[in-house]
Amino acid sequence: MKSPSSSPPPRPTDSELTILRILWNQGPCSVREVCEAMNRLPDHQDTGYTTALKFLQIMHEKGLAGRDESSRRHLYFALAPREEIENQAVTRLADKLFGGATAQLALRALSTQKATPEELSEIRDLLDRLDRETPEKKDPS
Repeated sequence: MKSPSSSPPPRPTDSELTILRILWNQGPCSVREVCEAMNRLPDHQDTGYTTALKFLQIMHEKGLAGRDESSRRHLYFALAPREEIENQAVTRLADKLFGGATAQLALRALSTQKATPEELSEIRDLLDRLDRETPEKKDPS
């Protein structure tokens, strides 16, 4: 297993991101379990065992996934923290589409898909917290 470091994890490809989501949601998985989970997804229905294995081996080399070799059936698990990978992706998207304006990204996201009441409550809580953390600007007059 790779030791944790202060450098950010490498940027995963789209397929690696799909596998990371499986590992984050399901926990440690065998190659077969990852392959089966991928095949339940619309964009990955033809993923073969050897393809899933190759992705996991590359992810292991890159430090995105760890591998438990203590039993005959190796289990893979996410090394890359979900929040860090999500933050990388959001920053990249905001930079590419909105010139770094994350508020514009958030507004666009909220205007294109209906949020659940629970999600809206989380958003309000976040906005309240950010509002409390932001120092008030003093009026120069």
